Amino acid sequence: MLKHLFLISNFCCYLFSCGQTVSKEKTYAKSQTNINLIAMETATFGAGCFWCVEAIFQRLKGVEDVKSGYMGGKIKNPTYREVCSGLTGHAEVIQIKYNPEIITYRELLEVFFQIHDPTTLNRQGADVGTQYRSVIFYHNDAQKELAEKIKKELNDNKVFDNPVVTEISPASTFYVAEDYHQNYYNQNGSEPYCSFVIQPKLEKFKKVFSDKLK
Repeated sequence: MLKHLFLISNFCCYLFSCGQTVSKEKTYAKSQTNINLIAMETATFGAGCFWCVEAIFQRLKGVEDVKSGYMGGKIKNPTYREVCSGLTGHAEVIQIKYNPEIITYRELLEVFFQIHDPTTLNRQGADVGTQYRSVIFYHNDAQKELAEKIKKELNDNKVFDNPVVTEISPASTFYVAEDYHQNYYNQNGSEPYCSFVIQPKLEKFKKVFSDKLK
């Protein structure tokens, strides 16, 4: 997985900077002083267990709020137990509120595609089931077009050994997960799953995205 991270890092440096001729000079600290004046935007991603994904996106500059929850299913108000059955159709997702003056949707997609394996169908490591599928739930046409474009370019350039199978679907009702799922890694860092699964992912993430960390 670490090999993949560095492999697509080089590609993404090109892909995600294309056409951007004006660099952002605003610093994170300066932007923080104007946080209330800027309209936050929303992004929703599924990339396996939401505990892992939440822990990573919480550490990005410009990401102001991260909630774990469920989306894309066929029943209302699903519980964790129901989603884990694989019968509701929901994916475990995180919904992000972010400051576009600090981090763009394009940059969020760069992180998304590097922190999990988007080529495995309904599986991330030992977590198996449709609830763990790789999915981008877009909130507007611009997000849809960008997600589809990047997915196509990743496949055209054969960045991964296998085709990217990430689902790209319109956002539907977001159901916030139970309280004990929120801020999970920060509150349960010594638990076995955190130590053996989340912590290694975080360390790899920090090496690749050191310039984007809070």
